[in-house]
Amino acid sequence: MQSAIVKRSIVIAGHKTSVSLEDEFWNGLKEIARDQRATLSNLVGEVDTRRSHGNLSSTIRLFVLDHYRARMAALASDRAAVDGTLQPSRSSANLYSPLRAGNGL
Repeated sequence: MQSAIVKRSIVIAGHKTSVSLEDEFWNGLKEIARDQRATLSNLVGEVDTRRSHGNLSSTIRLFVLDHYRARMAALASDRAAVDGTLQPSRSSANLYSPLRAGNGL
């Protein structure tokens, strides 16, 4: 399956910029913003202020990926606590988390 990269405009801290993202990452980003009760502009602005290098589009992709990895790790951990059979992998969670304190981008 191939997803086209689409250039999208967004306003961050009062200035207009663009990011090039696949629909899957854009939709994931919108879902995260909705779940956090944040505007898309505010969420992207937060991601942008915490990156130290790389382009914004790549940083957003990594942010979305980390969000869903952490979510899966939390589910595995919850299951392990309930039935005692699953051992969640610590190496797969929090590989890249730009919005967690102490992690620079």
